[in-house]
Amino acid sequence: MVENKEKPIIEVKDLVCHFTVKGSSFFGKKKKLRAVDGINFDVYKGETFGIVGESGCGKSTTAKLVLNMIPPTSGSVLFNGLDVTTLRPKKWREIRAHMQLMFQDPMGALDPYMTIGRQVKEPLDIHKTAVRSERKKVALDILDSVGMEGYMYDRYLHEISGGQRQRSVLARALILHPKLLVCDEPVSALDVSIQAQVINLLKRIQIEKSLTYIFISHDLRIIRHICDRVAVMYLGKIIEEAECQELFNNTLHPYTKALINAIPIPDPALAREKTLLQGEPPSPIDLPQGCRFVSRCSSVSDRCRGEEPQLKNISENHKVACYLYDK
Repeated sequence: MVENKEKPIIEVKDLVCHFTVKGSSFFGKKKKLRAVDGINFDVYKGETFGIVGESGCGKSTTAKLVLNMIPPTSGSVLFNGLDVTTLRPKKWREIRAHMQLMFQDPMGALDPYMTIGRQVKEPLDIHKTAVRSERKKVALDILDSVGMEGYMYDRYLHEISGGQRQRSVLARALILHPKLLVCDEPVSALDVSIQAQVINLLKRIQIEKSLTYIFISHDLRIIRHICDRVAVMYLGKIIEEAECQELFNNTLHPYTKALINAIPIPDPALAREKTLLQGEPPSPIDLPQGCRFVSRCSSVSDRCRGEEPQLKNISENHKVACYLYDK
């Protein structure tokens, strides 16, 4: 849960990331892919901030921007008041140990030719944050904290299960004692039973180590279970943001309603409102005029077609970018 609402640990301000499309135009301006197109949000110490949306909405690009893995086109990302996008390499090396990423695919994140223990220990070797003779013990301790036995230290990637691989990725991310952990679809490749184990592990680790999470997922069931606040993204924009229970109990944006209504329910006899989306999302290269959701919305008006709605406060803990709620 949130420890301090006074000062955010992460402040994202007017963040933009456009990519030039190769071969898009020989003459004139080249086309731009608007992966992230002007977003703002704060993350507070001790909370889990969720980012949810369809594939291609800009979730993973946002994660990379927050961690300074790719440069923004414009805007800023402040970590404890420091803009990580403008730091000199030496200062950034000090800061980046406190901002870690839990990858979606452990097969891509881990080296199949190195033992698990050696890979978990590697950040200590790079940052030299422990005495060389004690680094193995530190790695064994962190593996134990994520529920892995000591003999796993000498195992290779192909010798452990999918859940153990994801725990190894988590151990590697935690070994430098970060303050922020960005989880990019960390359980999407796992079986449902293993998903629950990893999610419960993340919740326990968060309490034990006073961690702050940015949790990225397309699965609203998981988001509802682990997140304190949620931002819903669509085509590079945040179109709704609220505290988690508020978002599910008082859904406002038509797109968010469609996402929530698509969550499977265990009782087939239970009647509920159906909100079906029509068609596919527009291309992020050729965005429609006005609201980006205009081609798929059942409540569209002339104003939606001509002017893009901005994210505005509807209540103290709820923001939405939709003219249906424009007072």
